[in-house]
Amino acid sequence: MAIAQPAVLADVWSARAHTWASTLARQAILVIGGAAFVGLCAQVAVPLPFTPVPLTLQTFAVLLAGAALGPLRGVLSMSLYALAGIAGMPWFAEGSSGFAMPSFGYILGFIAAAGLVGRIAENGATRTVWPTAALMIIGNLVIYAVGVTWLKFAIDSTWVMALELGVVPFVVGDLVKIALAAGLLPLAWTGLRRAGLLD
Repeated sequence: MAIAQPAVLADVWSARAHTWASTLARQAILVIGGAAFVGLCAQVAVPLPFTPVPLTLQTFAVLLAGAALGPLRGVLSMSLYALAGIAGMPWFAEGSSGFAMPSFGYILGFIAAAGLVGRIAENGATRTVWPTAALMIIGNLVIYAVGVTWLKFAIDSTWVMALELGVVPFVVGDLVKIALAAGLLPLAWTGLRRAGLLD
């Protein structure tokens, strides 16, 4: 059965539910799945000796999840990720948990970025390469803004130092992640269309 004009990728699956119970179950699976995806990608981490912020696949996972889930599910998913980690679930970078870490601001940034990216994605921004890349850049900037602000006050540094520790080492890697996402999301839409799941 083809779905008429789904706003985001997750709508293709969630719209196929036939009862309110199955709809609710599918929404919960999407939210939990998004959080678990970010938690899994957080374990792909490389500690850097010159900054308290590790290099991970988290931002890639967050932006991909936000764009695929849409704003509400994206915010709920990243909120679940943050709250479970605060409560002790060891699925932050390098198996850590809690909020007493200099990099916790990035996790708060994930919530805002997922909401914004998901909202823009609803307007069709993930169906072609260049709008997807622009969307990922916007999401990254949101994560940087919140993360660097937290980092500055957590380590009592200057803004310049916070940027040097919290942004500069990650720009090249984030550009690679953006390029990957810019290819994956439009490819997913093309695959769904070819499979006859879209009108």
